[in-house]
Formats: sequence, structure tokens, C-alpha cells
Amino acid sequence: MRHIICFLFFFILNTAFAQDKKAISEEEYAVLQYKIRQSFNANIDSAFVYANQMAKSNNNKHLAFANAAMSTLWQCMGKAELSKKKYQKALFYLDKVPDSKDKVALKSYVLNYAGLAEWKRGNFSEAIEQYQEGLKLSKQIGDIIQIFKFKANIAKVNEEVGNYQLAIRNTRELNDFLIENRDLFPKVEFLNRKSGIYFDLGSEYESYFMKNHDKKILLDSAEYFYKMAISYSQDFDQQRASAKLSLGNIYNWRADYKNALKIYSELALLPQQNNQKDILCVANYNLADVYETLKMYNQALFFYKKSDSIATLTNINQLDYLKSNYHQSKIYIILKKPELAYKHSKIYLDSKKKYEEKLNKERVGVNELQGIDNLTKEMVSFERNYEKNLLYSRGVKIFSSLLFIVIGILLIKKSRDKNKGYKKMNTVLQEFKTNIEKGNYPEDKEILFGNEKNLHERENLNLSIDDSKENEVVEKLLVLEKKLEYLSVNFTLSQVAKKIETNTIYLSYVINKRFGKSFEEYSNDLKINYVIYEMIANERYRKQSVKSIAESTGFENAISFEKIFRKRTGVSPIRFVDNI
Repeated sequence: MRHIICFLFFFILNTAFAQDKKAISEEEYAVLQYKIRQSFNANIDSAFVYANQMAKSNNNKHLAFANAAMSTLWQCMGKAELSKKKYQKALFYLDKVPDSKDKVALKSYVLNYAGLAEWKRGNFSEAIEQYQEGLKLSKQIGDIIQIFKFKANIAKVNEEVGNYQLAIRNTRELNDFLIENRDLFPKVEFLNRKSGIYFDLGSEYESYFMKNHDKKILLDSAEYFYKMAISYSQDFDQQRASAKLSLGNIYNWRADYKNALKIYSELALLPQQNNQKDILCVANYNLADVYETLKMYNQALFFYKKSDSIATLTNINQLDYLKSNYHQSKIYIILKKPELAYKHSKIYLDSKKKYEEKLNKERVGVNELQGIDNLTKEMVSFERNYEKNLLYSRGVKIFSSLLFIVIGILLIKKSRDKNKGYKKMNTVLQEFKTNIEKGNYPEDKEILFGNEKNLHERENLNLSIDDSKENEVVEKLLVLEKKLEYLSVNFTLSQVAKKIETNTIYLSYVINKRFGKSFEEYSNDLKINYVIYEMIANERYRKQSVKSIAESTGFENAISFEKIFRKRTGVSPIRFVDNI
């Protein structure tokens, strides 16, 4: 019995000492908090180390913060399930903390990390909810630093979902907020936050431009703020590299390839062991992209491959990897190396399939896939053509010869068709612009629908009906044209015949004789001519979508409208607008 009592005593004593070893002081807790936050963007591995050190504490407050931080860190590593488990643990320990001002502050930290994790998953609305709730708590206790973080993150999410003007306003207000409270921030931290604000403004203006290419002034603003971000980030390598990369993108947008290459090359020289692998990957991809644009294909291939090798080491450059293999496949087609082109198209398609499965599993929004769906169709088409030719060919040489011939014919045909299309488009543009300069408008039937006098002076044909009645039908049609009745979906042969008090057979005969076309062709020409005039004369009209224009002019759908428009002008509506 005495031995048992001694054993229990030593067991309890040993447990107590073990708990003492696990406990960390508030000062140590604050130091680890700072280290986690500082390492968050610069070095995820270090942030994990500090979070795990904090997680060894037996203090519920410490455990809540550590697990919340690890929740976001795991999501940054692409481990969604682990991220969610850690967040649940953070809430578990948070619930055990006694009610106090400290608990309110701690809950705001947990909500901030939760918002970051949801953001990384692409769940933007949920991220905003977390940030808004956390912001209320921070305002409740007057936590200026945390208020700053929430405001900054809300602005970034607005940019992500395309609310560019709101994001810019948010960030400018954040800049004012920082200046008002600058005394609360150490100088180094103030400079870091200032650099971050300027970088975010540059990004927001650049994103705004990407949706409004006609507003070139947005690029000037983006360039200015990226340069300001660089000047304020001399002591922050990660921030400076990101700002430089973005500045290179601005030069690329302007086709200033000399400066773009200079900046991308500087960033591509970062050592591979550097913690900024994501930036290193993008810099190499962008270098390759510029070289491809300049038709320097060997250099482009070199940097695409370098980008690929870095992308395999990260979990955040899947899109660069996908697009890189797409472009490599295209280059190998140009270089007449079909086997390699096929190889990279396979990599692209297989990788994209895995990528999509991962996105679906983690509920990432479709915005992540923007810019790659059209590439997929082209790669699928290319792969099918390749495999089909491969089955019929008896060797690489035969296949290559056939492929080269087909590609050559297609390129020649495409070039000829393109030239014909542009020639036709320029003729149409010149014709309409000349009429507009003369003061003619859609109401003037002479400009859009042919000179009425010429219609009456067509070749004398043997008519089976009275000329005066025929002229009466034409006059009534011209009245309908003047009223723009043809823009209605009800402008059909039967409806028009009813309006002008005749029958469909007679109306069809008159249109065919006087206008030299069927009723459908006559109707479509009226609609397309109207669209062309509006595109030339009305800037706001040019900004409408193809679908919107099709619906407003009485076409059944955008596809039929685009087909008829291309037949009339030689190019698509979008290409036509670009060349006005």
C-alpha cells in the first residue's frame, strides 16, 4: 500500500512539473505572436515553427491563437481539411477562455485568421463576414492595429471580386487612417504598412484597367503606386519583390518590353532557395511570355521550363504551370516539333483535370479558373487531331510531314481569310464614316438601306403585278425602316405583311425583286447596318456585350448575330470595335 501511495505521489508531482514546462509566459506569448505575424508572408515554414512552439503551452488563450494561425498556414499550403480542423480547435480553446477584454481581442485575431483561410479557399463572401464581425469587436475595444488589418483585408477582397472602385476608396481611407494613427506604429512597421497600402493601390488600379482597357490613365496610377511601394519597402524583401514584379507587368501591358525584361530578369535571378519561390516562378513565367511575344522562342522555352520546375515546389503556382505547358505546346508547333507539342498538351490537360478536382474539393470559386478555359478547348482539339493523325501514320516522319503540310495550309488560309476580313471591314468602316461625316443618320434610309431612287430605277422586269402597288409596298417598308421596326423580334415576314396589309407571298416577291434578297437577308441587313452605325457613332454602345446588342436588335441569340455580323463585315463584333 505504501508503494502505491509513493507511486501516485511521484506521478502527480511529475505531471505538475510537466505542466509547468509546457506553460509559457505572457511575454513569450507576445514574442511568438510577433514572430508568427512577421513570418506569415515571408516564410511560412518559420511561421509554422513559431505556431507549434506556442501550441506547446497549456494556456487556452495561447492554444486558440496558435491553432487559428496554423489554420491559415495550412490553407496557404493547400491543405484545406487540416486547415478546417485547426480552426475548430481554435474555437474550442477560445470558448474556454474567461470573458474579458483579452477574450474579445483574441476572438478578433481568430476571426482575422478565419477570414484569411476562407479568402485563400476562394470563399470571398464568407471571408467578408468574418472580417466584418472581427472589425466590430476591434472597434469595441479600440484595437487600432487590428482595425487596420480588417480594413486592409476587406479592401483586398473587394478587389478580388471586381469591386475596384470600392477597393480603391477603401484603401485610400485606410491610408488616411494610418496617417491619423501613425504614432501608434513603430517607424519600421509604419513604413511596412505604408508600402503595403501603395502596393494594394497599384494592384487595384491595374485590376481596374484589366477590365477597362480603354482607360489607359489607370496604368499611370498603377505605375505611380508600385514605384511608391518599392521606395517604401527597402527593408522588406518580400514586399519589394512583389512590387517590382507588378511594375514589370505594367511595362508589359504597355508593350515596353525593354523595361519589362529588365525587371523580370532581375527577379528571376533570385536564388532558388529563397523563400519567395512564388514570385520567382511568376517572374520566370513572365520573362518567357515576353520572349514568346518577341518570337524569341528558345529563350521563351528556357524560362517556361524554369518556371515549371519552381512551380512543382510550390502549392500556389498551378495556374502558371498550366499556362506554361500550353504555351510550350504552341511554341513546339511553330518550331515543327509535334511530339513535344503533344507531350506538353498532355501535361496541360492532365494537370488541369487534377487542378479542377482539387478546386472542387476545396470549394474554390470559378474565378480561379479565369483565363484557362479557352486554352483547354484548343489543347483538347490539338490532342485529338494529333492522336487521330498518329493512328494513321506509320512513323514520326510521315506524321510530321502531314502535320507540317496541314499547319502550312491552315496558316496560309488563316492569313488570307484574315486579310480578306480586314479589307472588308475597312471598306465597311470607310463607307459608314463617310456617310456620318456628311451628316447622314440611321433615319436617312439612303445611308443604311440604299438609295430609294435607285430602287425604283432597277432593271425593267416583266411584272405579273401592278407597278404602283409594288411601289406602295416599298414605300410602306421604308416607313417601317424609318421607325426602326426591324429591331423588334416581331419583324417577321408574316408580321410585316400584316402591318402593310398584304400577303407573305407578295411581300417576299417584292423584296426579292426590288432589293435582290430574301426577307430574312433584308431583315438581317437592316439590323447589322444599324449596329455598325451605332458602334461607329456611339462610344457607350461599343461597350455593350455581344449578347446585349443581339437582344436589343431582335436577333434570336448572340451566336446567330455574330455569324451574320462577320459575314457582313469580315470580322467579329469585338474585332470590329477594336478597330474603330
